[in-house]
Amino acid sequence: MSETAVAELPRDFDGLRTLILAQRESLPKRIAQIAAYALDNPDEIAFGTAASIAVSAGVQPSTLIRFAQHLGFDGFTSLQAVFRERLRERNSSYEERLNTLRAGESGVARNHRIFDGFLTASRKSLDVMSRALDDAALDRAIATLAEAETIYILARRRSFPVASYLAYALGKLEVRNQLVESAAGLSPEIISFATPKDAALVISFSPYTPTTIEDARGLAERGVPVVAITDSAFSPLASVAQTWFEVAEADFGGFRTLSSTMALAMALAVGIGDARRAGRNRRRRSREQE
Repeated sequence: MSETAVAELPRDFDGLRTLILAQRESLPKRIAQIAAYALDNPDEIAFGTAASIAVSAGVQPSTLIRFAQHLGFDGFTSLQAVFRERLRERNSSYEERLNTLRAGESGVARNHRIFDGFLTASRKSLDVMSRALDDAALDRAIATLAEAETIYILARRRSFPVASYLAYALGKLEVRNQLVESAAGLSPEIISFATPKDAALVISFSPYTPTTIEDARGLAERGVPVVAITDSAFSPLASVAQTWFEVAEADFGGFRTLSSTMALAMALAVGIGDARRAGRNRRRRSREQE
């Protein structure tokens, strides 16, 4: 292992993820395959054996070793330790996170520090999004969704507030949509009504919600156009979506913001509404000329 590799050895899962994403375009095919599996299934990497992981990822066990060494580790066990540490960090309670945020300050000062921390994280997220947004992808997504008879909106857990806003905004803009949620457990039945004339807007971030990924794959297999908001080229949504957006949200004290995701959702909703209005105006003018 080279000195360069040692210097760049990631210390935690976020650093490892950043390193993998930075190299995604140059990774050999099999190593890229296990890299995608690792980011999609971090718990399996943490708990599994080299043999079981290789079977699940569809590669040879030797590929796991080459993957680890490619990233600068001396072997797969060293790489696996990063995934296990992620579990320990993830399982920290919200009480522990709050204690970390409030350490060393008191009263109004620490409350304002927390507020400033989230403002800083939000600005960082928004700045990155502004520079990274693909204008052509934004145009394609709006065109796809504006042409749909019904837009099915899928998101769960941390992403759900964005989905809820989208359903509200699209409803106000008179765009027919269906927020896929059901207290009666009827989400599969709701999704079953989607056809290729419709479209799906799907949101999920690591660790990806399995049900959301499964639903998105099912829709894509049935020919329903999928537009996705996710956080990585290795996201399982990236492989099923016609158009997808990579959104990297910054965090403060372990709490991630949704500022960039919400800004993108607002842009999509207003863009869809505007495209629909322009389409109605064109059709009206066409009828008037007949």
